[in-house]
Amino acid sequence: MATQISAYVSEETKKRIERFARARGLKKGYLIEHALLHHLQALEELPSSVIVPARLVVSRRSFESIVGAMENPGEPTASMRELFEDGK
Repeated sequence: MATQISAYVSEETKKRIERFARARGLKKGYLIEHALLHHLQALEELPSSVIVPARLVVSRRSFESIVGAMENPGEPTASMRELFEDGK
């Protein structure tokens, strides 16, 4: 027996669900149920320290720090060089 639930989602999320379902020939209800089951299983089975939220909220100061680091990346550490050179 199936039960209907109601939830508000952003317009962008709705468009993504519709686009994904249409591209794979899936019903939206099927896609949503399986996505929820997958997410709930991950939340139940994985340690919370490995769950990465879909959205991160940072302060203005943190955001500016992140942008600064992206615009002016530092030199790679010796460990980073070793890691990337190992694949050659």
